[in-house]
Amino acid sequence: MASTIKDDVLQAFEILKEEEIAAPIEIVFETILEQMGPMNSTPEKPMPMVLEAWPGGRWYRDLGDNTGHFWGTVQSIRAPSLLEISGPLFMSNPAISNLQYRLTEKDGITHMRFTHRAMGWIGEQERGVEAGWNQLIGRIRTAAADRAGR
Repeated sequence: MASTIKDDVLQAFEILKEEEIAAPIEIVFETILEQMGPMNSTPEKPMPMVLEAWPGGRWYRDLGDNTGHFWGTVQSIRAPSLLEISGPLFMSNPAISNLQYRLTEKDGITHMRFTHRAMGWIGEQERGVEAGWNQLIGRIRTAAADRAGR
């Protein structure tokens, strides 16, 4: 039996995004939980998730009948300023990710710093995730500003 060793797929990446959102910090934090949870979607379709917002809580996609996809565990949460999740996320590989949302507010404007760091066996298809994060952050920005304007 032949075996192959490939070390060229052991990778790491980091995505950093900073946003100014025209909404109070409490609204932005609640919007993050909604948009990552039941309101989650892709450009192609809704993709509702469950986000248990407490330390050790799970973030997963429930497909019913005890099927689904585990994405991560809430590593740290300090409402309304921090949400940190670690886990495989969308990767079905031996890899780990850490997501952080750090929020601060000044004069009714919330500054959001988003970080996604990953390392492990990361193939080409897993490296193009920035577009998905841009879409999610855009939804958070729009929904939070709309809620604040009501």
